[in-house]
Amino acid sequence: MFLKRIIKNPRWVVYLLIFIGLLFIPRILSIHDLMLFEYGLTFAIVGLGFNLLLGYTGLLSFGHGAYFAAGAYTVAMIGKYLPKAYSIEILIPAALFFSLLLSIIFGFVCVRHTRIFFSILALSLSMLLFALLFKLYHITGGSDGLRVPLPTMFGFSFKGVRRPEFLSGTYYYFLLILFAISFLVMKGIISSPFGKALQAIRDNEVRAELIGIRVQRYRLYAFIISGLFVGLGGALWTFVNGHVTADLSHWVFSGEIVYMTLLGGFGIFEGPIIGAIIFTYLKLYAMGHTEYWMFVIGATLIVLVLLLPDGVAGAVASLFNRKRKKATEGSPC
Repeated sequence: MFLKRIIKNPRWVVYLLIFIGLLFIPRILSIHDLMLFEYGLTFAIVGLGFNLLLGYTGLLSFGHGAYFAAGAYTVAMIGKYLPKAYSIEILIPAALFFSLLLSIIFGFVCVRHTRIFFSILALSLSMLLFALLFKLYHITGGSDGLRVPLPTMFGFSFKGVRRPEFLSGTYYYFLLILFAISFLVMKGIISSPFGKALQAIRDNEVRAELIGIRVQRYRLYAFIISGLFVGLGGALWTFVNGHVTADLSHWVFSGEIVYMTLLGGFGIFEGPIIGAIIFTYLKLYAMGHTEYWMFVIGATLIVLVLLLPDGVAGAVASLFNRKRKKATEGSPC
């Protein structure tokens, strides 16, 4: 039954073909480019979570770096203080738990407000976490941060293995599977009655409340789910990067999450994924070629807002729909 649905829906066929293609990426890309692609995949999970709040609930947060940092620091601190528990099957649930905890606390405060008040509150709480991570030097490493060693995976130790070798082997496929699961779960969420309720809140809050939707509660649920996805992305990112610092909870990093979502297009489900991968390569290559890389990023954002307000994915979708419409109008009845 499930296979029949996939075959009948061309979009799912494309998803399946892309996933099969991604299985062969380690054989195609160099180790350096593969590591960049893995950065992109972790940020794609972050983008999926962030867009549940922005694209589907209509809430803009400038503080989602806090949940990314929660996932990342959970991994790093377990590695430093509980080395015997430093196994990936423990680290990922632990990162999700602390991201969940932080999302519930911060979300309870933030969802009571909307628009600019929500954004500023989210930013302020994120900066509060940044101050704690920065000042508690003896625990968090302060500005120096913490090193993230390679974890054990399902009983297998990678002691003596270099990080590039680890990332180009077992870990890539583990990351790809978690990305695929995150993709399917988020797709299910936005297609569910809960997802439709969030879209109703985004479109008209008053009308949504009149038909019986508990607006504040639904926003809190969306906030928590969003934080979970971002925390998962943060935990997976640490193994690629190998180091965490307090800057992950800074508003500048949160701004990058907003940027990559806008770059891909928050009006389309796949937009944040595309934006995350493009942003990863854009930032790394800009930093490698000029010291004024922030100017390049800023100029790209201006061009994006002026010429592609719907993002890269939105522009491609509009072009495809236009061509399909012309083909339909030109075909004989």
